Amino acid sequence: MENSFKFFKNEKCEYYPCHKGFSKEDDFNCLFCYCPLYFLDECPGSYKIIKNRKGKEIKSCMDCDFPHRPENYGKIIKLLSDKMKKL
Repeated sequence: MENSFKFFKNEKCEYYPCHKGFSKEDDFNCLFCYCPLYFLDECPGSYKIIKNRKGKEIKSCMDCDFPHRPENYGKIIKLLSDKMKKL
């Protein structure tokens, strides 16, 4: 897949690919390196609630690849748009 406004691949990143199950040959989308859905209480990704070092519950997205799948770009934009309309 070619880099565009919907897809960006950064193979030069020292962490690439940063999620298990992906290889350099896959269409791993780096556009949402930091997930824009993290702030949502519930999102379509495969997140877990874990406790940090201080015992506070936080959202862990380490095993989530939802924002890195090219086919999910439109879904992410729609979720963000819907959330903004509610503000």
